[in-house]
Amino acid sequence: MSTKTIGIVGARGHTGAELIRLIARHPSLTLAFVSSRELEGQRLAEHNDVYRGELRYVNLDPAGVAGQGVDVVILALPNGKAAPYVEAIDKAGGDTVIVDLSADYRFDERWYYGLPELYRDRWRGEKRVSNPGCYATAIQCSIAPIKDLLAAPPVSFGVSGYSGAGTTPSDRNDPDKLRDNLMPYSLTGHMHEKEASRHLGLPVEFMPHVAPHFRGLTVTTNLYLAKPHRREDIVQRFQSRFDREKLIHIVDEAPWVSRIAHKHHLEVGGFALSADGRRVVVVATLDNLLKGAATQAMQNVNRSLGFDELTAIPL
Repeated sequence: MSTKTIGIVGARGHTGAELIRLIARHPSLTLAFVSSRELEGQRLAEHNDVYRGELRYVNLDPAGVAGQGVDVVILALPNGKAAPYVEAIDKAGGDTVIVDLSADYRFDERWYYGLPELYRDRWRGEKRVSNPGCYATAIQCSIAPIKDLLAAPPVSFGVSGYSGAGTTPSDRNDPDKLRDNLMPYSLTGHMHEKEASRHLGLPVEFMPHVAPHFRGLTVTTNLYLAKPHRREDIVQRFQSRFDREKLIHIVDEAPWVSRIAHKHHLEVGGFALSADGRRVVVVATLDNLLKGAATQAMQNVNRSLGFDELTAIPL
């Protein structure tokens, strides 16, 4: 298996650090560059304990990234920052794969929306992959197996650790303000609400909150059914849909967010049915930095390069 080169733009963030860990495990990927304005000139090994070597952070502009000529570029940038890098790589030509972790291309038909467990059949060998949002991944996996049974828009209540707010200081990643607190935000029109609605093909209502823990999120989704169902029928739908998916685990009880930290899979469970059989509540948990970001990006990198999808991902 030939070795491929990969570079990360926005490597200082939490997700960038997790990506570096996964790349270090990969038998056929070589980390060619890590770009970070804040860490320029510093050795990567001083910031990430799995990396051994002399590679240093660089501060590359879009033309500089395109000029690296690597096989894959991962853009781990805030929303609204990806376009100049994409344009420069497009202009340079070649076969560079771009995996964008922001929301910038999740609504662009020209890009593959990289949630393999739900949309693997849409894969057409694209070189441009938009990595789904963390909440949007959990929401869609909570709804997709039974979306044809619904009588009303699903309603999802989400709680995430503060790593989801990134490294730029704000109220939503301030441990002092979060202590003994639960912070609601973007209660209508959240980007992941639009994203899940778009890709599921039905309206989803979503209310996110930030909690004092660092990593991991939970989404509790209320689903009204058009006619009564038995719990075992609902569970069977989920088991059938995800039976062969190593990174989605169907569990009986409602999963706990504390048990998903540092894990690479998503858990779906609960399946609490109302007495009349017309309402089911589904709970999904994932690590927002892993299956919600870096692990999913590695799945997409592997597929784009022709490797086994789970290469370097601990199961």
